[in-house]
Amino acid sequence: MLRLEGVQIRSGDFTLRADWQVETGARVAVIGPSGAGKTTLLEAIAGFRDLAAGRILWDGRDISRDAPGARPVAMLFQDGNLFPHLSVAQNAGLGLSPDLRLTSAHWDRVRQALARVGLEGLEARRPAELSGGQQSRAALARVLLQSKPLLLLDEPFAALGPALKVEMLELVAELAEESGATLMMISHDPADARRIADQAILVADGVASAPQPVAVLLDTPPPVLRAYLGEG
Repeated sequence: MLRLEGVQIRSGDFTLRADWQVETGARVAVIGPSGAGKTTLLEAIAGFRDLAAGRILWDGRDISRDAPGARPVAMLFQDGNLFPHLSVAQNAGLGLSPDLRLTSAHWDRVRQALARVGLEGLEARRPAELSGGQQSRAALARVLLQSKPLLLLDEPFAALGPALKVEMLELVAELAEESGATLMMISHDPADARRIADQAILVADGVASAPQPVAVLLDTPPPVLRAYLGEG
C-alpha cells in the first residue's frame, strides 16, 4: 500500500499537499488542470523531488529519503527516455542493470519482455528505426523488467494516435494485472481514465485529493474540473 502522510512538495512559490493512501493493486488516474502539479506528485513519489514536509510510505516503510533506484517504483516518462545510441534490447536491459553487465539469463529475460510487448525480432534496432508505438513498447519493456510493485505513468502515450494509444493503455493494464502492480497514471483524457482506472486523484488548487471512484469524479466533477474538461 502507498501512503502519503502530510506531504508537502514545493517548487518555487508553488506548494502541493497530499494526505491519502492507495491500496495495493489499485489502478489510479491522476487528473487535473495543466500545471496543477500532477507530474510533480509522481516525481515526488518516485524520488525525483524532495519533500518539504510529510512522509511517503510503501507497505508501512518510510521511503521518503530513499534514492529513486532504491524505491519500489518504476516510472514511464512522456518521452519514453530511450537512448538513441543503444539497441532496443540494450535500452530494455537497462531495467535490469544500468551498466548493462548482463548474464545470458538476463538477456533471455530481455528477449522475453520484448516479445511480451510485441517487439520480438526487433532487438537489434535503434530507437530511430522504430515507429512511435514501437518506441513506447520498448520503454514499457524496460519498466516491465524492473519488476517494481508501483508503476507510475506520466502520459507516455500522449503523442500516439487514438487507436494506438488505446492499444498501449490496454497492454499496460494487462501487464499490471498480471504482476499485481499498483498503477498510477496521469491523464488529460477522461476516456483514458475510465478505460484503465478504477479510482482517480484530482490535482487542483495546490491539493492532490484522496482517491475516489473514477465514475463519481467524472460524472459529477467539481467546478475546477468541469472548467478544465470544457463542460462549464
